[in-house]
Amino acid sequence: MRRIKKVGILGGTFNPPHNGHIKMAQTVMEALKLDEVRFMPNAIAPHKHVQEDVSADMRLRMVELICWPYERFFPFNYEIRKGGLSYTYDTMKDLSESEHFTHFYFIIGGDMIDTLETWHEIDALSELVTFVGVMRPGTKGLSKYPVEIVEMEPMDISSTMIREKVARGESISHLVPLAIEQIIREEGLYDV
Repeated sequence: MRRIKKVGILGGTFNPPHNGHIKMAQTVMEALKLDEVRFMPNAIAPHKHVQEDVSADMRLRMVELICWPYERFFPFNYEIRKGGLSYTYDTMKDLSESEHFTHFYFIIGGDMIDTLETWHEIDALSELVTFVGVMRPGTKGLSKYPVEIVEMEPMDISSTMIREKVARGESISHLVPLAIEQIIREEGLYDV
């Protein structure tokens, strides 16, 4: 009988990707013994209401750079290639239909667990994937939907924080890999 592949999906805007994303993927991969983790940038995220100041192609390029040093991390351009508004249900339905021998683990932060009931087609989505919630300080991690909880050491880091630091001319070297810091500086990303 063919073995079922265990694949983690870490979606987001990745504007920019940072050390917290890497730590989250590593923690879940080790805890659940996943075969790989795919980093999937959104084309347009339905729950984000932030002015997009970096192109989807640039965000994908940064995701490629963040995955490159890791053998089982992969950039996944599915939603960017598809374009338009990205609903997790539509994406995971397509992936489940095309990858029959794969079980998908959709990785979310504790803050997202608290809002799962507002997700598009959440009942059907929860049948397609195993949600994996990575707990962060200040989140309840409560949902009526099944979520496998993975504990992670707290990291006080966010893409918003990084964008603000860059705009103020502050160092981000402790928050992102060197390759991400270099591309941000070279391309003048997030400068005000």
